[in-house]
Amino acid sequence: MQHSGDLHRHQGMRRQLVEVLRKKGMTDARVLEAIAQVPRHLFIDDSAFHVHAYEDKAFPIACGQTISQPWTVAVQSSLLRVTPGEKVLEIGTGSGYQTAVLALLGARVHSIERHRPLYLETKARLERMGYKATLSHGDGYRGWPQFAPFDKVLVTCGAPSVPDALLNQLKVGGRLVIPVGEGAVQHMLVVVRTAQDSFERQEHGEFKFVPMLTDRV
Repeated sequence: MQHSGDLHRHQGMRRQLVEVLRKKGMTDARVLEAIAQVPRHLFIDDSAFHVHAYEDKAFPIACGQTISQPWTVAVQSSLLRVTPGEKVLEIGTGSGYQTAVLALLGARVHSIERHRPLYLETKARLERMGYKATLSHGDGYRGWPQFAPFDKVLVTCGAPSVPDALLNQLKVGGRLVIPVGEGAVQHMLVVVRTAQDSFERQEHGEFKFVPMLTDRV
């Protein structure tokens, strides 16, 4: 997929980023290939940050939010274990960077953003860049019952606990990846729905996210 403003030097910087992620321990080839294709600098509004776009760092975006660190995007995407054609619910569209990675992994993405200005901006960006996703402005705590159940659910903001609505909208056999914790650091949880009323949880290290917010803005 070709994008206006994505130059050879940007592509070279992405290859270097992929090597950084590989050296840090990321072995998921499909995730690394997706990250190698998504022009992260085009998801950062402030052009002053473009020169740093392929560093393994988070950066501020509109509405007090952030574009996640590439390592975090890689880990969450890998933990989700997306296979092509699966229906994935993303909570926290943000800049759309993670959304684009999921789309390249073959997911049918349904993504919710709480901040209306960010939702409108990102919806236009993803459409302009050709990434297919169904977006909504709303409260991520409620999930998206209209399109449930989902094969996978990914939360890209720190939640104080695992919302029941997201568990209930997960298919049996489905996976929820969510950072949980009310402090500055969250624990990355993977929750697998093993039966209608049964869930298994695994913890996968500490990460830092902006907090998950309720109600519409």
